[in-house]
Amino acid sequence: MNVPLAAGNPGSTDIWAIANSPILWFCALGVFAVIFVQTFLYVRATRAAAPHVDMPMREVKESFRAGAVASIGPSLSVVLVAIALLALFGTPAVLVRIGLIGSASTETASANLAAQSMGSTLGGDDYTQQVFAVAFMAMSLSGGMWMLCTLLLTPILKRGGKTLAKRNPAAMALIPTAALLGAFSMLTIAEIPKSNIHMMLVLISASSMAFFLFLAKVLHARWLKEWALGFAIIISITAGYLMHTA
Repeated sequence: MNVPLAAGNPGSTDIWAIANSPILWFCALGVFAVIFVQTFLYVRATRAAAPHVDMPMREVKESFRAGAVASIGPSLSVVLVAIALLALFGTPAVLVRIGLIGSASTETASANLAAQSMGSTLGGDDYTQQVFAVAFMAMSLSGGMWMLCTLLLTPILKRGGKTLAKRNPAAMALIPTAALLGAFSMLTIAEIPKSNIHMMLVLISASSMAFFLFLAKVLHARWLKEWALGFAIIISITAGYLMHTA
């Protein structure tokens, strides 16, 4: 952060003089370059591993398509978060944030705590270039720890998974499913007490997803099963917008 600050004024409230600095744009492009390289490597590894598990290329392509379609809905929430953060951190910083694993709410909270420690608030009248640099560094460190933990813990968990699969294959099949159900159930339950609108949106999203999955089963429409998550999220976002503006 010393490079953009050297060209700016730490006491100035014009954060855009450093928020859109070339070095931050370079960092953002670097993050997305890594993502593209990882995507290419994962796709190539999948194609190479498919014959060893008796998975035809047709199913590989279908899985790619299903994953791409299913990502459309969750990506909308990422876009909404990015738009909300643009006014606080600028485009390069937001691109770095959404390009990395982590939690936008957690990292924004870290940035807010960093700003408060300097007697300022994010987006306030005393939101100077120096506060921006410290808040952005705190947010970056928060996101970096997500990446570091993933890098360190993934090999350990992989070895544990292999050991468990040998001793009890049934447990290995159930544990990932149970973990996903538990994680998403906790996220859902946490939203319900916030307000009646939150509770209604949980019901709307759940019923929408159930309806599309049921319809896909009745009509034998595999494409609808792939699009069900995206449709449910779009319906929920639309319903939430209408409820808040009513």
